[in-house]
Amino acid sequence: RSPVPTVSIQTNATETTITATTINTMVFTSLLSSLHQKISPYLPPGLATCLASSFISDGEYFPDFLHEFIGTLLMVGLTFSPGKWIGTDSLVVAWTAHAAGVIAADRIGGGPHVNPAVSVSMWALGKCSYTEAYVRTAGAMAGGLVAFPLFKLVASTLGWEPLGGPEFDPVDDEEGIASGFSEFASMVLLMIMIYAVNWELDFGKYHYWIKQTMTAVGIRYLIETFPKAGPAINPMLGTTWYIFKNGGYPHELGHYFTYWVASCAGAIFASFLYVVYAGGTLFGKTLPIGPIKEVKAAKEESKDKDSKKKK
Repeated sequence: RSPVPTVSIQTNATETTITATTINTMVFTSLLSSLHQKISPYLPPGLATCLASSFISDGEYFPDFLHEFIGTLLMVGLTFSPGKWIGTDSLVVAWTAHAAGVIAADRIGGGPHVNPAVSVSMWALGKCSYTEAYVRTAGAMAGGLVAFPLFKLVASTLGWEPLGGPEFDPVDDEEGIASGFSEFASMVLLMIMIYAVNWELDFGKYHYWIKQTMTAVGIRYLIETFPKAGPAINPMLGTTWYIFKNGGYPHELGHYFTYWVASCAGAIFASFLYVVYAGGTLFGKTLPIGPIKEVKAAKEESKDKDSKKKK
């Protein structure tokens, strides 16, 4: 018998299988497209990317992502509400509420960075890996993207004044030079304060509560002292607020220079200063200068030995 009919039957079966697979793929794609069109108006731009980033390295850093997400939600709600919802007529009450908010966000959130520039500094100093810093940044961004719409809903429901956020004003500062310098300087001071209260000072039994209170007061002081860019003193806050307010990513290069380049540069510069003072490495490299702390300690030890010999 001729083998031609058999080959013809196999070919038809293959074509039928391919056609069915193509149809199923088209139907699935159509369903995904429809689902995306329905959900996308309710999802802030960038949120899906942030959520996907939480599973990098097989989810090794997912707990860090969660800490940043929760910590940022709490930080925005508890530190942006003073002056708006709490202490509207009293500066003392507003400052006290802000301090309490900083402490609560850190305590409940599990000690998050809630600031991409802080994560960059920790990476520069070898306190965390690049991957961890990236995932922490994604967690903070996701928290900010959810926080502002969430607390707008709270304010609308309860009839409260809506929360505000830091804004870059491109008028007379399109490149963000002046605003960027403000963010740079405030970030340097913020990081030096963080290093000091966390690694250099010891307050004994109540160390956590004292150092967090000092951090909160310091942040509030920097907010009042460097108002040029909002201020944010936090790249995440500047960008997530813009996305919430405008419904899309910033188009001005000055925004990115102000909130990301200047802030992260300030964090890295502060890291450099800390390595010069206390020792360690910067991006895995030992600096040719410092550490001042060890030299100072050696001199004091030498003085003690000399005084004992004289006695």
